[in-house]
Amino acid sequence: MSADLPIRKIIHVDMDAFYASVEQMDNPELRGKPLAVGGKGKRGVIGAASYEARKYGVKSAMTGNLAEKLCPHLIFVRPRFERYSEISKQVKKIFFDYTDLVEPLSMDEAYLDVTQNKKGNPSATLIAKEIRQRIFDEVGLTASAGISVNKFVAKIASDYNKPNGQKTVNPEEVIDFLEALDIRKFYGVGKVTAEKMYQKGIFTGKDLKSKTLEYLDEHFGKSGRYYYHIVRGIHNSEVKPHRIRKSLAAERTFYDNLTSEVFMLEKLEHIAQEVSKRLTKSKVAGKTITLKIKYSDFTLQTRSKTLPYYVSDKDVILDTAKDLLYQDTLKDSVRLLGISLSNLNTETKKKPEKKSVSVQLKFEF
Repeated sequence: MSADLPIRKIIHVDMDAFYASVEQMDNPELRGKPLAVGGKGKRGVIGAASYEARKYGVKSAMTGNLAEKLCPHLIFVRPRFERYSEISKQVKKIFFDYTDLVEPLSMDEAYLDVTQNKKGNPSATLIAKEIRQRIFDEVGLTASAGISVNKFVAKIASDYNKPNGQKTVNPEEVIDFLEALDIRKFYGVGKVTAEKMYQKGIFTGKDLKSKTLEYLDEHFGKSGRYYYHIVRGIHNSEVKPHRIRKSLAAERTFYDNLTSEVFMLEKLEHIAQEVSKRLTKSKVAGKTITLKIKYSDFTLQTRSKTLPYYVSDKDVILDTAKDLLYQDTLKDSVRLLGISLSNLNTETKKKPEKKSVSVQLKFEF
């Protein structure tokens, strides 16, 4: 890794099968059994799966129908988000005992910058181990962690020894670690991009590193520069305790497919009401309204409109969503509708990127 990069001590903590683990903790009869949090049947969607269920191929975002085929004795549990939120707050309270630089990504994962920490402990590895032990002792759940010099590498590392494990990638190990990595493991490389990379002979980080910036820009557009830098261990994004919300949304999946716009208007009203409620609660407003339509064949379509002013009012959101719905004919029956607001009044101009500084690579990690 280049000595011109700022070295931080970053921990990525990821709770193990969080929703499912909470359910198993609260109900001992479910422990050791294949469990899915979500809905059954072809309309249901899996929100989380226990490790016992994952052995059968059950995973999040899968339909309940398919999950049941893979694991006929799968136990379905309805999600209890208030309970998950309660547990999440307990875990985050532990984080703040070590640093104020905590950036939650969701209820079950967060980044911690422990370069300077409240315990005065120079070892990020030992801090991560202590945090995981406290989560187990005080909350009753297991967590995994990745420890490295930046958020990107730490997040990849946290997945290495799951469940209930951790991995440290020291500064001098970063480049070798990334070069040996399967391209599918790179955070930010999805299935479609991975397939495209495979077609171009890019299978590992080393293959990716062999490509010039010009090549990656040409074949992967704006993401090309991102790929060029991350494979070289360059990711200077700081842990941001107060992440700026960029969008807010609500959506509904229907038990029976909707075949006419007329049937969708009532559904849209409820969704618009929920979006407005969330905007008000978060004290934000937005200019760009996007209608999300998922058809019965699971293909997805979005339609957007940007207004000249910020809105949070339900009626304005609903009227705009209606206009977007009637903007074009529907190609099939609809299984899901969603409304999101982006271009929020919380967004600020990006700060100029900080220049890198030279540091000593060899220090306790």
